[in-house]
Amino acid sequence: MNFGKGKIIQVRGDASFRKFYRKKFNNKRSIIIYSKKEKNKNLLNYEAINKLLNKNKISAPSLILENFRKNFIEVEDVGKKSVLDILNKKNSSKIIIYNKILKILIKLQKIKSKKVKNFQNKFYKIPKYSKKLIFNEANLFLDWYVPQVINKNKISIIKKDLKKIIASLTKKIQLPNNTFVHRDFHVSNLMIDKKKFSVIDSQDAVYGNIAYDLVSLIDDVRIKTSKNLKKTIYKNYLYLNKKKINNKKFKNDFDILSVLRNLKVIGIFSRLAKRDNKKKYLKLIPYAWKLIEYRVDNNNLFVDLKKKLKDNFPNKIRIKK
Repeated sequence: MNFGKGKIIQVRGDASFRKFYRKKFNNKRSIIIYSKKEKNKNLLNYEAINKLLNKNKISAPSLILENFRKNFIEVEDVGKKSVLDILNKKNSSKIIIYNKILKILIKLQKIKSKKVKNFQNKFYKIPKYSKKLIFNEANLFLDWYVPQVINKNKISIIKKDLKKIIASLTKKIQLPNNTFVHRDFHVSNLMIDKKKFSVIDSQDAVYGNIAYDLVSLIDDVRIKTSKNLKKTIYKNYLYLNKKKINNKKFKNDFDILSVLRNLKVIGIFSRLAKRDNKKKYLKLIPYAWKLIEYRVDNNNLFVDLKKKLKDNFPNKIRIKK
């Protein structure tokens, strides 16, 4: 593949179909994003959302050049380290860092534009994160994880029962889909360079529930945080946010979305291992279970789910990598 002049080094990718390369030319760094599959989402939509973020004074990689025909774009390099790398250092001031992230999140949530022009000069309309889509995503747990850990003669009934419970929980979400949602807002998708925070991986942005991105940040499977820190981040978000929020409805939706999101995460990681032979994500599944347990154990909304999970997914299954 020819990406023009300069030194090209492939860098660590993610769970998507994209490949990433760091380019150095004339002492300047940039990132090449190559995507032959799902290229509309990974190239066109990604650049369009980044443009929208920058317009709203949220740092995101700006487009340098595009070669859609050859399946790549070149964007600004916003740093080699993610905020996860910083938080994993022993002496990191976690709450100070999270407060900075919360301010970025609140800025994101103030975005009002429903459509944005991509580099082909066509409007991209940001979709809504419907309850149906949330339901379908949670069902990835049933489609990809359940068959791998449950005895064949039990799969059908377990899937049927859990589908009913997931549908019931989805219906209990109360707040409207009227907020800009990054949809994967966690510390691995926040880069830091010279104390400047930048948002990446924004191609799946939607208009959805105001609690969703906070869920992604607090109950993030990639970083283990204490219950006290989780509670502090949650309280600080409500304190820093000047928007009037119904605290009872917000907590209701936060807990439901956390559980459904981590069921989805387990399903996605199982699919990555089975379908794409990306087995490194399996090691994160036990902590995803812990996050589900934490929310399920502390809210009566989940009585039926808790029993069904306890009866069919004992600890020896949950801790298996």
